[in-house]
Amino acid sequence: MKKGLLKLLDLSKEDILAILNKADQLKYEQKHGIQQEYLKGKTLAMIFEKNSTRTRVSFETGMYQLGGHALFLSGKESQIGRGEPVADTARVLSRYCDGIMIRTFAQSEVEELAKYADIPVINGLTDFCHPCQVLADLLTVREHKAVLEGLKLCYIGDGNNMANSLIVGGLKVGMEVSVACPEGYDPAPRVLEFAKGDPAHKFTLFRTPEEAAVGADVIVTDVWASMGQEGEKAERERAFAGYQVNGELMALTNPGCMVQHCLPAHRGEEITAEVFEAHAEEIFDEAENRLHAQKAVMYLLMKEA
Repeated sequence: MKKGLLKLLDLSKEDILAILNKADQLKYEQKHGIQQEYLKGKTLAMIFEKNSTRTRVSFETGMYQLGGHALFLSGKESQIGRGEPVADTARVLSRYCDGIMIRTFAQSEVEELAKYADIPVINGLTDFCHPCQVLADLLTVREHKAVLEGLKLCYIGDGNNMANSLIVGGLKVGMEVSVACPEGYDPAPRVLEFAKGDPAHKFTLFRTPEEAAVGADVIVTDVWASMGQEGEKAERERAFAGYQVNGELMALTNPGCMVQHCLPAHRGEEITAEVFEAHAEEIFDEAENRLHAQKAVMYLLMKEA
């Protein structure tokens, strides 16, 4: 994590567990009113080329709770959105701030930002991966199940940034991972290469949700059409018909199976209202844990920076 948190492929199992353990500590402190000014005097620049509710509020609140300050930079209103080279933005922000969080489209933009920045860079989301969300997911699963290693994590839906990071994160901490995607919507090739490249990894890609869900301890899903894919909505509705987390699918899982959703949820599409509400506490624990997982990332990257 020397240059920041760019993608979970860059982290070891030990790195991930260190983040989760620090998140546990910071969550305990916050719940018990313990002062947390670990980043007093530090500033985080937050670049948003993709809008967000949870990412902005959790990073800005987290930075405040750690005693620092967060600056919101809209892609439309900053020079990076008007064609300034990413390298120049990185070098300028390095003179002003102590860290950069960026939520954008291309993973290459995050990588280039980190290449030229002298301060840590945190990936708030790209089209390739969503590391902060999956750290929150793993934190939530460990809170509810006490362990991660040996559990079966099942993802149903588009092989998108969530699928990519869940596969990598789950396998790195010793979980079995099964994924169900329609043909043509598979996870990224380099993620599948990682998943299948180590004989210790227990990974299977299925074409039917029913096969993937058997014996699952955690079911995760996401919207059928992500931000920027609204024009594909009708086509995706046809492709993902049947890829729904519902009562029949949950009946195939292990007793006590959790449900996770990164939100926002489209009830009646990727998940039924009944399943969502039955597992709402777990899902909103997951949403809350964005705050605690990201505070851990900022602490570990910025405290001594």
